[in-house]
Amino acid sequence: MTVFSPPPPRQVFVQGLTKDGRTFRPSDWAERLAGAMSSFRPGGNRGGIGAFIGYSPYCVPRVINGVKCVIVSEALRDIEPMAWDFVMNFARDNELQVAEACLVPDPPDRQDAPERP
Repeated sequence: MTVFSPPPPRQVFVQGLTKDGRTFRPSDWAERLAGAMSSFRPGGNRGGIGAFIGYSPYCVPRVINGVKCVIVSEALRDIEPMAWDFVMNFARDNELQVAEACLVPDPPDRQDAPERP
């Protein structure tokens, strides 16, 4: 019997460009937005002295082709719908460009590939 696994959650790219093509300001907007979402993690927020400081895997800042972005996993909508709405409303209210896509991992290091004759 073949078992099918569910498709991975889609990703939404909130881009630091307004709908009319201007660069969104302040320049650290992506880090601020992702920081506000940092407590939404697999297994929930674990506070205390040993708490991990960093971004949530569901909402991470990146620079893609020179444009600041926040990559938001659709899984966030299932975990905390209000957090998802917050991010989507932020993008809408600031007229930011939003695209659905899939982040493709970097190719393996070419040093490991055999040389062609």
